[in-house]
Amino acid sequence: MNILIKRNLKVFFRDRSAVLFSLLAILIIIALYAVFLGDVWLDNSMQDIKGTNYLMNTWLAAGLLAVASITTTMGAFGIMIDDKVRKINKDFYSAPIKSSQITMGYIGSAFLIGVIISIITVFVSEIYIVFRGGGWMTPIVLLKVILLVIFTTATNTSMVCFIVSFFKSHSAFSTASTIIGTLIGFLTGIYLPIGALPKSVQIVIKLFPVSHAASLLRQVLMEDAMKASFSDIPASYLNEFKEYMGVTFRFGDSVISWWLSVFILVCTAALFYGLSLLNLSKRSQ
Repeated sequence: MNILIKRNLKVFFRDRSAVLFSLLAILIIIALYAVFLGDVWLDNSMQDIKGTNYLMNTWLAAGLLAVASITTTMGAFGIMIDDKVRKINKDFYSAPIKSSQITMGYIGSAFLIGVIISIITVFVSEIYIVFRGGGWMTPIVLLKVILLVIFTTATNTSMVCFIVSFFKSHSAFSTASTIIGTLIGFLTGIYLPIGALPKSVQIVIKLFPVSHAASLLRQVLMEDAMKASFSDIPASYLNEFKEYMGVTFRFGDSVISWWLSVFILVCTAALFYGLSLLNLSKRSQ
């Protein structure tokens, strides 16, 4: 399994187009925010709040990390599809190793690729935030962010693996990658804040596991920025801001706590890892 993981890592990072494609959704979000979305928020909705650049850049960084953890793993699973198309996987399954170990080799490499690129995104985002007038993350915040990146990537790897396990051609995989890359910005509340969407759509987003990952990342990354921006503003306005921007989620009269979001992600990871192993083991027979 370890040999297969190393092999997949080498194949992925050797293919520059695969790396670029996995980052495409992130680049699109950055471009949209830089050209359109950032100015809209700063000019219209948040004129009376101080430190809006710092606040919104941390909000964007949290969303980017949630997106990166799913698009990069999607790109990594392209290796599995390529092996199916080229019949290379038949050589693996004819070897004296269990099919579950081969599956875990693909999952393990996709997870590591997602973590590596997401952590790079953390540092690039932090440099951008500081360059735009924000502050450096404290060691504790950085540790929390990295742990959340690892945790989020593990959950997203399980979901992506289950989706990809049904594909046998490059065209089907490319179509799914395009759809997921397009939708992920909406489902994590980056293109439009959750509060700006209809109630029915908000419910769908709140049930989507990646949205909870984005919420957890926002709670950590935006904590200092929110304290600075809302220091002279009543707490009720801060709570409204958190719900509108997807920092916290509310169902009825209750705000979803961080531990419930973590529980949702853990259950999601366990469910889809099990389904992925079952589906791939059947298809290898």
